[in-house]
Amino acid sequence: MGFDLWYPARFIARLVQTATAYKAKLLCAGIFVSGRTARSLLTEDLAVDTLAPLRALTSKIDYEQKTVTVSLLGLCRRTALYRSGLGSTLVLGTTVEELRSQSTPASNHLQRQPIQTQTLQTAQISQLGNRDRLRSLLDQAFEEESSSKQKRTRAVVLVHRGKIVAERYAAGFSAQTPILGWSLAKSVVNALVGILIYRGKLSLSDSGLIAEWRQPGDARRAITLEQLLRMSSGLHFSEAYENPFSDVIAMLLHCGDGAKYAAQQALAEKPGSAFHYASGTTVLLCRIIREAIGGTLADYFAFPRQTLFERLGMASAILEPDAAGTFVGSSFMYATARDWAKLGLLYLQDGRWWIDGKWVRILPEGWAQFSSSAGKAADFYGAHFWRGVPDSFTIGKRDAVDWPADAYLASGYQGQFVTIVPSADLVVVRLGLSHQKHSWDHARFISSIVFNS
Repeated sequence: MGFDLWYPARFIARLVQTATAYKAKLLCAGIFVSGRTARSLLTEDLAVDTLAPLRALTSKIDYEQKTVTVSLLGLCRRTALYRSGLGSTLVLGTTVEELRSQSTPASNHLQRQPIQTQTLQTAQISQLGNRDRLRSLLDQAFEEESSSKQKRTRAVVLVHRGKIVAERYAAGFSAQTPILGWSLAKSVVNALVGILIYRGKLSLSDSGLIAEWRQPGDARRAITLEQLLRMSSGLHFSEAYENPFSDVIAMLLHCGDGAKYAAQQALAEKPGSAFHYASGTTVLLCRIIREAIGGTLADYFAFPRQTLFERLGMASAILEPDAAGTFVGSSFMYATARDWAKLGLLYLQDGRWWIDGKWVRILPEGWAQFSSSAGKAADFYGAHFWRGVPDSFTIGKRDAVDWPADAYLASGYQGQFVTIVPSADLVVVRLGLSHQKHSWDHARFISSIVFNS
């Protein structure tokens, strides 16, 4: 194999294209979904640590058209468009006008009772300690102990016995600020699959789920829905965020149809034999959900809101689609910290929610137990939920920290967490911008809350 003389140039071009797409996508959503100022996003989120080179990129924000265009000296231009109810979408393989012509999601505007709130002064939470101790834990969560590895905690919400008993936000954020959950969205996709299973539209044993895999002799046809949920499909997929040529970067930032990209991946291992964390797996589930629903694109766009978000009162939740109209459920969903907590509370309550004076089942009975249980391929991962804290968010020796045996969590890039502890009747949400590895110790944070350590 000869040396590719053009590789350095191609690498630099790809890196710039990745950077412009990333900045356009997050700046657009940050302004029009989260309601933050462009200045705060440009000086904080899009300029910290290794993201500092993004400062060199020029951003053009059109508040009337609700678009953000980013380029480097006019080159490698990328545009993101905001649409009400759908959030920010990169304009890839299509036009702004074509994206605007896609149907917007309908809404029933259901009014649901929010999580009850208790202040630290009145909460009766003897199991978790007194109010002074909880206040101290929140202080520690927001304090910066290292200038080189900053926590950048944006929000913490503790829900104990169905009530908010502790809550705090960083400057510039509030209980009304929708915050990007990154891979927390994967656990939302778990819920949407659960809803379809409960309604008889899908089954865990279903196979032949993707049209591209249904040809005679295609071994991918054997991949089951459960294997996709447990990240053991056997498909090749590179989840390397530092490599601009990796599959996850190509799918999220360079491709208008993420599900099509993921469906083209070849088998690397026998389905069910090994765990391999892959965002492409979740985007495939989003296409499977789309096909199971049937109907129009408007029906698909409305499904998460009508069957999940509105029933739980998650009024802030926005699950963003790609240019082809498929939800990017691996990575792009915004919600307030309180609304992320409602997702955890749904699982804590075994998939039920109190609606109009009675318990209503939303997920199949036992779905939470299934989602939090280990599969054959990995002890540390369930079905789009983690059974322990990923290594990037544990500082020091893992066995030195007490961890509730029944705890499980949704986990996202830069330190987003929804942690569920059934034995303590507890849900803990922590959202932040912990960009560097080991800048946030989530295992110790949960241990301190549950075990008073």
